[in-house]
Amino acid sequence: MSNNNGTTNQYVVFNLENEYYGVNINYVETIEKVSAITRVPKAPYYVKGVINLRGEVVPVIDIRKRFNLPDSDITDNTRIIILSVEEMIMGIIVDSSSEVITISKDLIENTSNLINSSEDDYINGIGKIENRMIILLDVHKIFDLKAS
Repeated sequence: MSNNNGTTNQYVVFNLENEYYGVNINYVETIEKVSAITRVPKAPYYVKGVINLRGEVVPVIDIRKRFNLPDSDITDNTRIIILSVEEMIMGIIVDSSSEVITISKDLIENTSNLINSSEDDYINGIGKIENRMIILLDVHKIFDLKAS
């Protein structure tokens, strides 16, 4: 069941390096506290490892490394957002996540004219809500990017 309609979309908002990011709620399975992560030898640089999520092995991506942000310690607020994309289940580590918001499509700014780098490959747009700017991510592109 979609939580989006023709004029609005719902997003799970998370914090990363003091910025707000959003992923479409239709891709979010659950949000988990960080548990034991098992490293995987020779995995791409951005793969933190795998977790055992209720009997299922789930790869976990360190989104900070994916976005070329500095490393950060895992705190009580750190979460793993479990996403389901094209029948793949993957987790992304974020600094914190605590809200779901609805953004009207007319409040989303297209970034293709604003950002001129490879970073905009996985940015769908910038949502403007209240006094915040929320970077809306395209999870398909995040998972499709190859390690450099």
